[in-house]
Amino acid sequence: MPDIPKGLTTNKAAFIEDARSHGTLFIRQPYELYSEANQDAWRKLYARILPKWRRFAHPQFLEGVENLALDPHNIPHLDDINKFLEPLSGFKAKAVSGYVPAFLFFDCLRNREFPTTITIRDNQTLDYLPEPDVFHDIAGHVPMHTHRRFADVLVRFGEVAHTAADMVADVTDADEQVRRVESIIKAMARFFWFTVEFGLMRGEGGKTQVYGSGLLSSFGEIEHCIESPNVQRYPFQLEWVVNQYFEINHFQPLLFIVDSFDHLFHEIDALEEWIKQGKLNNVSPGEPEVNETDLKSFLHAGVTTEGLR
Repeated sequence: MPDIPKGLTTNKAAFIEDARSHGTLFIRQPYELYSEANQDAWRKLYARILPKWRRFAHPQFLEGVENLALDPHNIPHLDDINKFLEPLSGFKAKAVSGYVPAFLFFDCLRNREFPTTITIRDNQTLDYLPEPDVFHDIAGHVPMHTHRRFADVLVRFGEVAHTAADMVADVTDADEQVRRVESIIKAMARFFWFTVEFGLMRGEGGKTQVYGSGLLSSFGEIEHCIESPNVQRYPFQLEWVVNQYFEINHFQPLLFIVDSFDHLFHEIDALEEWIKQGKLNNVSPGEPEVNETDLKSFLHAGVTTEGLR
């Protein structure tokens, strides 16, 4: 097998292309392939956002950064991250070669595994990247995973996905089954978006703080989401969230605020109850679109996870 060229830049990584060509989703982190340009991108991303974390991030996120001993100068080794992470919440970062189908992603969370991208954006696209990279996943998501209650929320997402798959498996009409699955996936994706990815929380003294990873990893949006008059910020209401479409290619104009991590856990319990009651079988249309891969991952839930671990 020929040597794989050095460099793990998003959309330019030969190692990732090779893994995908062989159908390999779960991979190792080939740390030796990171280039100096990759490390420089990490350093720049970390250095410029750190002051904004201190101003706007939830204290549990800042505590997580400390507990993980994140290195501001070098891309983390996932093995090192997991040595700190697993004793705190049972979670571990698990390297992947690309997109993880929806049911499999949630099933990973149920097993306290976080699918983690290992590539990093290049120095020309530090401000925005439509797909996740190692900075978004490790510096945006994982510090929150050190908090046991938040980690339990992620596990509940996985359990809710199993509930959804079980519910639709009993639908005998194929067209109706697809329609219901698509609606439920859409509702779950919106819930995840407005909480885990773009969630706000009420802190001490009523101060609004950031706990969502999409905000925590965005140099521009972390401040914008708190201080801009152009952002609507509403108390979390489940019926609003599951029916609210979103677009990924611009700063979010509408965000939701939970009161606490216990409040968030309660809302995902409610989400599961709504699935059981059929209240998510017909949510409003619009983004996100549900692709065929995600649809099949729920329709064939048992097959989706078999052999991929």
